[in-house]
Amino acid sequence: MILYTPLANTDIFPADNAVFTKRHCVSYQNKQFFVEETDKGDFQVLQLLSTDPQDFLRQEFNPGTIIKEH
Repeated sequence: MILYTPLANTDIFPADNAVFTKRHCVSYQNKQFFVEETDKGDFQVLQLLSTDPQDFLRQEFNPGTIIKEH
């Protein structure tokens, strides 16, 4: 089988599934985000899931931003 993709082999076949247990889809300020849970219980933005181009210009939605749910 040949798989044509721009992704790395480790992205398709990860060696450790423990990384994915901390990743979630959450709703924050009526927007959907793909986030990773930190050790403190907060969420770090990995990806904004939106069809509105204006959402991507907002700095509080940038990847790496910490979302505090508490």
